[in-house]
Amino acid sequence: MDINKAVQALIEVEKTKQTIEPFTSREEITKDKAYQIQLGIIDDKIKNGANVVGKKIGLTSKAMQDMLGVSIPDYGHLLDTMMYKEDTAISIGEFIQPKVEFEIGFVLKEKLKGPGVTTEDVARATDYVVPAVEIIDSRIRDWKINFEDTVADNGSSAGAIIGKDAKALTELELPEVKMTLYKNDEWFDSAYGSAVMGNPIEAVAWLANEVGSYDISLDPGEVILAGALAKAVPIEAGDHFIAEFEKLGTVSATFK
Repeated sequence: MDINKAVQALIEVEKTKQTIEPFTSREEITKDKAYQIQLGIIDDKIKNGANVVGKKIGLTSKAMQDMLGVSIPDYGHLLDTMMYKEDTAISIGEFIQPKVEFEIGFVLKEKLKGPGVTTEDVARATDYVVPAVEIIDSRIRDWKINFEDTVADNGSSAGAIIGKDAKALTELELPEVKMTLYKNDEWFDSAYGSAVMGNPIEAVAWLANEVGSYDISLDPGEVILAGALAKAVPIEAGDHFIAEFEKLGTVSATFK
């Protein structure tokens, strides 16, 4: 596996809105090499003016693990160029084969860096939590991805919307937060915070320790998307989604 060639291939197809065959269909690729490819993509985007504003954790719920046939989470980086606003319709032409996920986001006020980060550390470092939408997309053809493919492809991340509502962790029991989802004003799914590793705070602690092995920290001001509570949903032009999180608030996304 030529890491530089893989980085350039993913960068190019993101620009051209094309796709490539899964890396894992051609040769063996280790988890470490997959993350090296991801970091190569992020380094390239930073050199071209983007800034890291957070991280996303993926594959934390059984629903998403079952979709991809994996049993461990992954992560990706959020850049300022990937952030969208609730009150602005998003063009699906910006993506290749997009889907949406609905999550609880943590906004940090203190630095977290593994190893050894505990859930108590996460609670202390969290400024507040927010409802969030993640737009996922795959530069891999037809979403035919294995774990290493999605890792290399920045955790299949493409964008995020952060809701305006915010609550302190002390105001909520995250595992008990019920999420209700609506697409074009019709209910289509529900889930609880406990779907994410039993408690989303566990996912953030996992992330801090996982990225620590690459000498990466979770920094003050960053938003950490803790993982989807339910299955990802494909997007079509004209779709409008609302996620209601009991006691936390709502977040919406509109596509054109």
